[in-house]
Amino acid sequence: MPNCTLCELPTGPDPHTDPAVEGEYCCQGCLAVARSLEDVDDLEDLEARAPDAEPPDDFEGETTFLHVDGMHCATCESFLEMTAAEREGVAAAEASYATDTIRVEYDPDRVTADELPDALSVAGYTASDRADPEPAGDDVDVVRFLIGGGFFGMMAMLWYVLFLYPTYFGYDPLLDLGGVSGLYLFTQIWLFTSIVLFYTGYPILRGAYVSLRAGRPNMDLLVSLAAVSSYAYSTLAMLVGRTDLYFDVTIAVILVVTAGNEYESRIKSRATGMLSELTTAAESEARRESGETVPTEAVEPGDRLLVRPGERVPFDGTVAEGTAAVDEALVTGESLPATKHPGDAVRGGTVVTDSPLVVEVGEDATSTLDTLVRLLWDIQSSRSGIQRLVDRLATVFVPLVVAVAAIAGAGTLAFGGAPTDAALVALTVLIVSCPCALGLATPLAVAAGIRDAARRGIVIVSDAVFEAGAEIDAVVLDKTGTLTDGEMRLLETVLDGGSESSDSGSTGSTADSATSDTDPDADADRVLRRAAALERASAHPIAEAIVDAAAADRDAAGRRSSASPATVADGGTEPATGTGRAGGTEPDPAGESIDPDDPPDGVAVDAADAADVEVTDRGVAGRIDGDRVVVGHRSLFVDRGWALPDRLREAGERATADGNVPVFVGWDGRVRGVLVVGDGVREGWEAVVTDLVERGKRVVVLTGDSAAAARRFEEHPAIDEVFAGVPPEAKAETVRRLGARERVAMVGDGSNDAPALAAADLGVSVASGTDLATDAADAVLLEDRLSAIPELFDVTSGTNRRIRENLGWAFAYNAIAIPLAVSGALNPLLAALAMGTSSLLVVSNSARSVAGGE
Repeated sequence: MPNCTLCELPTGPDPHTDPAVEGEYCCQGCLAVARSLEDVDDLEDLEARAPDAEPPDDFEGETTFLHVDGMHCATCESFLEMTAAEREGVAAAEASYATDTIRVEYDPDRVTADELPDALSVAGYTASDRADPEPAGDDVDVVRFLIGGGFFGMMAMLWYVLFLYPTYFGYDPLLDLGGVSGLYLFTQIWLFTSIVLFYTGYPILRGAYVSLRAGRPNMDLLVSLAAVSSYAYSTLAMLVGRTDLYFDVTIAVILVVTAGNEYESRIKSRATGMLSELTTAAESEARRESGETVPTEAVEPGDRLLVRPGERVPFDGTVAEGTAAVDEALVTGESLPATKHPGDAVRGGTVVTDSPLVVEVGEDATSTLDTLVRLLWDIQSSRSGIQRLVDRLATVFVPLVVAVAAIAGAGTLAFGGAPTDAALVALTVLIVSCPCALGLATPLAVAAGIRDAARRGIVIVSDAVFEAGAEIDAVVLDKTGTLTDGEMRLLETVLDGGSESSDSGSTGSTADSATSDTDPDADADRVLRRAAALERASAHPIAEAIVDAAAADRDAAGRRSSASPATVADGGTEPATGTGRAGGTEPDPAGESIDPDDPPDGVAVDAADAADVEVTDRGVAGRIDGDRVVVGHRSLFVDRGWALPDRLREAGERATADGNVPVFVGWDGRVRGVLVVGDGVREGWEAVVTDLVERGKRVVVLTGDSAAAARRFEEHPAIDEVFAGVPPEAKAETVRRLGARERVAMVGDGSNDAPALAAADLGVSVASGTDLATDAADAVLLEDRLSAIPELFDVTSGTNRRIRENLGWAFAYNAIAIPLAVSGALNPLLAALAMGTSSLLVVSNSARSVAGGE
């Protein structure tokens, strides 16, 4: 069977094609994407240009994803990729320090998955299975900082304050620095400094080491040169009896840079989610038609599996027996459940809601849910780490500074200076150029951005937000759960003589006034109550929406109906494929217990007959107060020959055209009303999309729902494009192709949106979204408030501006300080003070609020 040109899912026997677009597609949504983006290079060209590491064409192996604790720059990525490539049996590897993840393609016949974590746990990095709980690396770093820096570093600085610094200003020493007491003091300082340098500064030294191994000089290398040079010089000076020791410079450099790195790692760790929802939802067992439970690994194509209500379909396949409503929201984003009949295709990971199904496993024995998990892992692991400006410049800046220091030292010797003076000049250049301000420029500005975002109900989970957010050209909005609330509810009650809208899922207390002019036996309240009385017997999500609306209506009215107690009896002609609710005390639509001997008005609870209520895939039939009542699809009434007023028929057609579900309600041979159930739009969405357009951003709507459900958005003048009927695999590819021509932000809430969120330059998840979508996002909107999206762009642009200000100051400082150091106008201590002053200015600038718009 051929696969979709866009998302690579099977196209089925009748693929979607268009003479103007090359290829075959699995659905109308994928075809629409391809048609709209036909000017963008095809997938193969995009992949050819991508820097992703790929295994050889003839490679047939497996893929694993490992969490690696300790990565903090692009050099770490290169080092780990190089280390993995040197391991026998590894075909390719790609690391991402933004998510602490490395993807490894390997040959299981030559190396096992259990051996890979040990192979990559080198040079202080700790690799572990990505699905295992993350190691407590943050706790270790805190202890390292507090013990090494907080205690030993402060002890060394205390001795400087008491015994050494006074001598720098001409005061007599408190003890003889040239005698035994001085040697004892210096030995203590040397010991404390050694702990700070080699224990607290270990991650920095490791970063320098891996930069040399990877052949990519970074800022860790420059910091290490400054810290180690001052330490080595001071150690030699102490041994030859000199008192001008600069161990304090080593301590200051290590503690300042460590503090900045620690804060940055805290920010980054919030972005490394565990893909909790999809990985938890993935099935490990399946039930054969006979009832036998077997591991999913034992299932083969063509096997027949039994899936009971409430269970997930383990594999993609075809319905062999049974009819049921299937909730596909997790894997497709479709808000309306789909009724599946024998012969219909079902996707692995979808949930059977109301009746058992027998599913014949497809020819590949694969699951769409597993495909989503793999797709998201691929995207997150291959996504480039945040290339901070300081790291991009490091390959030039570090060698330049080292060269300047060497030339300055050699020049001092050439002009007759002593070797000690030459060493001091070179050391001063290294210290004064130590990039503490550069290293703090980004994380401290990010801290202010996170603070301002939090005040607006926005959680920043990745500092990629501040690099990408200010450059976004297009904002892609998911429909279900983002522009809409993602929950089925009663939107409108239509009668033959009028209609009543429902803003909160009920008809409201004014229902009695909506009586039809042509049908005196029907009013909105009675239609809803009778529909809910029967729908209680169905587990279908649409039925639940009607029952909830009736309960809300009674609560809002604050009174009981004047109607007599109702009972449900056997009726209708369809065979029962569902089950009613019978026996004892039953719940009413509001979720309260009902005594069968004293039921509330308008609710059917005859315990003797409730179990015989007929539930089919098209609706529910029963008897209430002696009336034959039918609730469900229009075809139920057409088959019975019941009268269907033109107004109600047109209301049903209009609801279907709008992407909603019309539920017809009738009794005694006549349709009395239509309950329109659907997914309601969020308040203020129009103002938000208009605001985004005014900021110069294109707005695109992307949804797995039908074109009819998305029509209201397509008609809005601020929305540039609408892609409807797009499956989750194609959502990610659509975002990628949009990203080939512009910078893209994706806003979504569902697990099916997670790959698209990860594929976007900026992924934003709404708070009502699933854990998986949150894990894949760069920012999370804590409140159900779409207006937070423009506010997020205010914060990102302000933070990006602050980062550039900090970096500008840091480079200006180096442009002034390095020439002074070369000229001999500074000594190492003054260089350290200048470095500290530069860092203080960066801190002060970052402490100011970054909010305030463009």
